[in-house]
Amino acid sequence: MTNQSSSPSLLCASFNQDHSYFAVGTRDGVRIFDANTGRLCYERAVGAFVIAEMLFSSNLLAIVGAGHQPSLSPRRLCLFNTTTGAALRELNFLTSILAVRMNRQRLIVILQDKAYIYEINSLTILDTIDTVPNIKGLCAFSPSLDACYLALPASTTKGSALLYNVMECHLHCEIEAHRSPLAAMVLSSNGMYIATASEQGTIIRVHLVSDATKSYSFRRGTYPSTIFSVSFGPSKRLPDILAASSSSGSIHLFTLGFASRPSSSKRSSGFLGSIIPDAVHDVLDPAHHHVLHNAVPAGVKRAIMSVITYNGYFQEYNLSIDAHNELSWSLGRQFNLLTVTMDKAS
Repeated sequence: MTNQSSSPSLLCASFNQDHSYFAVGTRDGVRIFDANTGRLCYERAVGAFVIAEMLFSSNLLAIVGAGHQPSLSPRRLCLFNTTTGAALRELNFLTSILAVRMNRQRLIVILQDKAYIYEINSLTILDTIDTVPNIKGLCAFSPSLDACYLALPASTTKGSALLYNVMECHLHCEIEAHRSPLAAMVLSSNGMYIATASEQGTIIRVHLVSDATKSYSFRRGTYPSTIFSVSFGPSKRLPDILAASSSSGSIHLFTLGFASRPSSSKRSSGFLGSIIPDAVHDVLDPAHHHVLHNAVPAGVKRAIMSVITYNGYFQEYNLSIDAHNELSWSLGRQFNLLTVTMDKAS
């Protein structure tokens, strides 16, 4: 089941803004899946893509090629209509595009030393942000129109982040979260909280965006580890689960409990447990820094976590949390994202 190749089977993977669908880019093209049913909804086999971002459940897809052929330059962003098969608009840049984020009013393009903010309908450029060297395209974006923020690294020597209000186009605050440079960060879907991890990888901190104050500090482990990604559960009100994947071969889960203590600062008290499935363990190579997952709360005591691995598997775990915050989990389903067809996806 595990891919032992030195190169990943997937070049990119991302959930849409409400986590109902996800898109993956491979060496052959782009595929879109229904996150709830696992059904393959769309595929386009025209070459390798390193970025594929959806706009909610619409037919708009933002894609960036891997550069394996002239028509799929990594410096060209194509806004593509999946229904008609037509390219709506193209944006060309001087350097490679490292990340793209969208909501219903804004389009964000991240380069190594700049970030561009566009009005998504007219593609009018609203702001250009000069950044510190950001070779991994590290960023975080909250799609909420009421609290729409973009977070970018503020330094290459310490773990601080700049947060921009992209609706009003101004700097909101700077958060000094870690002593070491940032390795991963994520904003909650409602824009209220930001979680960060440094290159040291032992501590994950959660800050309240509105006033840049620390709300939680979780210890992932004692020894240094590369954090590949962090993800909030996409609660419509307050996130209550935080997940983190790392080079230790595990996915750590933490409970936040914002509803009970929204203003308190707690340290390491919310650790639920770790999941160490073989398929995830085998593909968490330090070079693969974009392993993605999505924790979806289904209530106070139960949750579903979806994992996309770089060897091309989708795995869904059923999580149960008892009254003592003890975690139990089971694998609900899994399938190979590269082999399913439009008729056989389950």
